[in-house]
Amino acid sequence: KMAEKQEEPSNAQNGEPDNAEEGEEKKKKKLKREDLPPFEIVTGERLPAIFFKFQFRNVEYSSGRNKTFLCYVLETQGKESVTSRGYLEDEHAAAHAEMAFFNTILPKCESSLRYNVTWYVSSSPCVTCADRITETLKKNKNLRLTIMVGRLFMWEEPEMQAALKKMMSAGCKLRIMKPQDFEYVWQNFVEQEEGEEAKAFVPWEDIQENFQYYEEKLAEIL
Repeated sequence: KMAEKQEEPSNAQNGEPDNAEEGEEKKKKKLKREDLPPFEIVTGERLPAIFFKFQFRNVEYSSGRNKTFLCYVLETQGKESVTSRGYLEDEHAAAHAEMAFFNTILPKCESSLRYNVTWYVSSSPCVTCADRITETLKKNKNLRLTIMVGRLFMWEEPEMQAALKKMMSAGCKLRIMKPQDFEYVWQNFVEQEEGEEAKAFVPWEDIQENFQYYEEKLAEIL
């Protein structure tokens, strides 16, 4: 931390650095040090295609993928049904997107309404988030949650396996995303270029094998 502090030239505020990108980096560094809210959650209608192609890829070793992208469909059933959708992303330094969903998108479940929630998430929740999901589902019997995941996160860890089992026994449905699910996310949650025909989803070459790999692992855990 100390070394990082000294790196920043004191005159960064006066005059733009030549390289705009470098300026962005500095701004980010400054932001990190000044008081950020407890978590920085980026929400939006649709996520950039480049994020989708990298983060959602159902690879076996997810190096460098240290963000969670959570696309949600929230259907609220009362006198009338209302469906809303969007996505959340997080920086892993802070609270995770799963927590943010309960803190910001659905802070409280009205007991008179029923909620059907589907998440399409780049990887399955960590232990803390899985526990929070379990508690939330136990408290709110009117909430149905299905989580579609691209990858399983740290699934070899016994603690993680236990947390996922508890989450499922609390009524959460956990599914591995099939190629069709990735296509659904692509069509519904990913930005398409302005004025162009929507680009067709192009599956990566090992999408089907990786889906089967994770599906087997999930079956073993459960």
